[in-house]
Amino acid sequence: MSTLVLGGTRSGKSAYAEGLVTAPRAVYVATARPVAPDDDPEWADRIEAHRRRRPVGWDTVEDVDGSRTPEVVRSRPGPVMVDDLATWVTGLLDDAGWVRDAPSVGAARADLVAAVRARPEPLVLVSAEVGLGVVPSTSAGRRFRDELGLLNAELAAVCDEVVLLVAGLPVPLKVAAPGEHPRSPQQP
Repeated sequence: MSTLVLGGTRSGKSAYAEGLVTAPRAVYVATARPVAPDDDPEWADRIEAHRRRRPVGWDTVEDVDGSRTPEVVRSRPGPVMVDDLATWVTGLLDDAGWVRDAPSVGAARADLVAAVRARPEPLVLVSAEVGLGVVPSTSAGRRFRDELGLLNAELAAVCDEVVLLVAGLPVPLKVAAPGEHPRSPQQP
């Protein structure tokens, strides 16, 4: 079962997603790139808050260069949670120099979507919903919004369930039938 949890800033998406993982052991893929607390104390505090909230039995994989997320989704047994895809996309764009249509960004997106599609074990993905706001005034802002929007749409198409968190409330967008795994083996 794969679930995509979308939401805006401070909507509660991470905490909601963590609650979906009920197994005592799981793999948590952290995609935020750490910073020195003196360089950006607010960002360092956010990362630390997420670290403190994780259950003791969870194995954390810090994907600081964007390369590990698809591999973990593809190969690690048991439940996997990825938090979050907005910081993953930001890192990919940083590494590509924010070049429009960078092949490395498209390839990473395709790799992650393929890994999610093929995963038979529990998976929870967290991402920011970027399609509800204003059009960003900068080229970099529009590039980020477009890349994350593409990723979210492609993942929503292959995930079994999709939930949108609005003001802390989960709104189901795509629901798996009770007792059924909605993806058949014939689907790509």
